[in-house]
Amino acid sequence: MAFISGKHIPRRTFLRGMGATVALPFLDAMIPAGRLWRGEEINKTRLVCIEEVHGTAGCNEWGASQHFYAPEKLGRDFTMSPASALKPFEPFQDYLTVVSNTDCRMAESFTSPEIGGDHFRSTAVLLTQAHPKQTQGSDIYVGTSLDQLHAQRYGQDTPLPSMQMCIEPTDQAGGCWYNYHCAYTDAMSWASPTQPLPVIRDPRVAFDRLFGAGGSPEERAIRRRTNRSILDWVAEEVSWLKGEVGSEDRQRIDRFLENVREVERRIELTETRNASGAARELPEAPTGVPDSYSEHMRMMFDIQLLAFEMDLTRVISLKTGRDASSRIFPESGVDKPFHAASHYGNDPETITEYNELCRYRMGTIAPFVEKLKNTVEGDTHLLDKTVILWGSAMGDSNIHQHRRCPLIMLGRGNGVLEGNLHVKAPDGTPMANAMLSLLHGLGHDHMDSFGDSTGELSLSQPTTAVTAAYRTGSI
Repeated sequence: MAFISGKHIPRRTFLRGMGATVALPFLDAMIPAGRLWRGEEINKTRLVCIEEVHGTAGCNEWGASQHFYAPEKLGRDFTMSPASALKPFEPFQDYLTVVSNTDCRMAESFTSPEIGGDHFRSTAVLLTQAHPKQTQGSDIYVGTSLDQLHAQRYGQDTPLPSMQMCIEPTDQAGGCWYNYHCAYTDAMSWASPTQPLPVIRDPRVAFDRLFGAGGSPEERAIRRRTNRSILDWVAEEVSWLKGEVGSEDRQRIDRFLENVREVERRIELTETRNASGAARELPEAPTGVPDSYSEHMRMMFDIQLLAFEMDLTRVISLKTGRDASSRIFPESGVDKPFHAASHYGNDPETITEYNELCRYRMGTIAPFVEKLKNTVEGDTHLLDKTVILWGSAMGDSNIHQHRRCPLIMLGRGNGVLEGNLHVKAPDGTPMANAMLSLLHGLGHDHMDSFGDSTGELSLSQPTTAVTAAYRTGSI
């Protein structure tokens, strides 16, 4: 081992080449030799916030009776029904916290002119739990989102305090229907009540955000024109680094760079195919966006994983679709457009069909959870250090209802969550109560409230008395 005792490689070590910058994953060589080291540098909690736009079939009265979303059993060791939309997460049940029966009343109409505008409020409400001001002018106003509260306090020591991503287009500039500014339906992350944050849809743009920031615009242009991998530009530094570290670190570096190249290669293949002139399912999408929803989600999650490994950011939001989308998902086996399918009436067969769509979309998240669990950092894996919050500000999409909305959390977040738990809130509980508890667990103890919260909703095992009260129907 050529590594010199008493010295160590800084956690913020970058390999630089023309128009390319590659940060490193955590290596043993980053542990200070011969000194007490508690590992606080790498035990940082990652936060991923994912929005679903149309609730789930399990939030419909009949769908709830089939346990399409919430498990029948409360507390620990619940069983998912065979048709549950959560079934893709069954292998990770020890890391799954299901929250049921909470409301997003801030997405409801408060005045007569707001009636009917549910689709144009919901996205802005999920992470703010605040009611958007109805306007098409520049005087937009809602609230600061949960992810940005965390980024503003704990994301300032990373190169990117946060990243915002999306899967479907968010380019309807100006006014949307029902006199709502399109910022409300385009942005789920708000840096302040008046500042929505833009989102990245193109995997190429997200990839370059992580790796293409080095050098001048001219250098980046040269790299693109030569059609070479970013790894080609840092090969010399990689060779030097591998001579400075031990064998295990060399293997980690090789695995990490292989993953970087694999993501880059898939982006290149997508761009080549989409620029070939062949017919596309998404003709309006940038060339870097796959026509396949599953592949697009996979790319975006793989980029998120790389960002976490390099510790370039610890806060990410992902908007998986847009309200009232007419997109069809052939891979789901359902041939109805998404919005039309979400208006299922009270027909069990149609509700079941929509549930298949919900389960398909949830299934695209499961591979990311698995990769977090398989990615070791220090003495544990990233799923132990991550909180994935997934939810919707809509419950029963058939009637645009914002009561009994779905909310789950995956991961342990360095002890913030216990997992293997179903928490059912008392009727009328704001979803903001669960989010306030999460914020407190993430270190925001100074916050007395969040959105329309009325207190905390415990995200740990209910006491025997509380469990008994649920069973008797007293709460």
